[in-house]
Amino acid sequence: MQSKRKRVLIKFSGEALAGKGGFGIDLDVLNFIAQEIKNLYKHNLEIGIVVGGGNIIRGVSAAKGGLIKRTSGDYMGMLATVINAVAIQEALESLGLEVRVQSGIDITEVCESYILRRALRHLDKGRIVIFGAGTGNPYFTTDTAAVLRAIEIEAEVIVKATKVDGVYDKDPNKYSDAKLLPLITYDEALRDHIKVMDDTAIALAKDNKLPILVCNMFKSGTLIDVLVDEKGKFSIVR
Repeated sequence: MQSKRKRVLIKFSGEALAGKGGFGIDLDVLNFIAQEIKNLYKHNLEIGIVVGGGNIIRGVSAAKGGLIKRTSGDYMGMLATVINAVAIQEALESLGLEVRVQSGIDITEVCESYILRRALRHLDKGRIVIFGAGTGNPYFTTDTAAVLRAIEIEAEVIVKATKVDGVYDKDPNKYSDAKLLPLITYDEALRDHIKVMDDTAIALAKDNKLPILVCNMFKSGTLIDVLVDEKGKFSIVR
């Protein structure tokens, strides 16, 4: 079955790559993510990816206590996302896919610098593009970077891949009667402080009418279910 969507951007958290260890990169998790993306790629999608860096360092956390300035902490976090991006690139290439990493800060010995026209050309040629280093600026999260890149490449939807099936009315890990909310408006997400993404990212998505789809990345086949077959458990913010 061919997907109704041509171009998508998937946002993975850095913490997810750490697996149960909580730090670094779990190779089993990395391989699982790569296999899921490969299976999705077979369905005629152009795929962009943004990954966080929380499995290595988070800028906000590094800056607590005042020893490290917030700007420096954020740049450290950007470098962490590039490490994760290169890891995903290697995993995908080992499966026979063509992949490019583009960084919001110049690290030309490691990857390409972010140039929109070049990114679009890669996507047109069927290459997967991984966007590292956030927006290239401090004080912006990788969620905001993901929405920004999705808008720039004209993705039809952004997928927030998480550890739960979608957005619930309360924490499903704590409450057995938690209910999945299949549809949320941008205004509801902002008003109720539903942490699908940070408020800046949601507001940017709202302004550009970019749907945010939230699903469980740890269930095999979920990306195909929600993006190709449009079934299964997920939430959408629009």
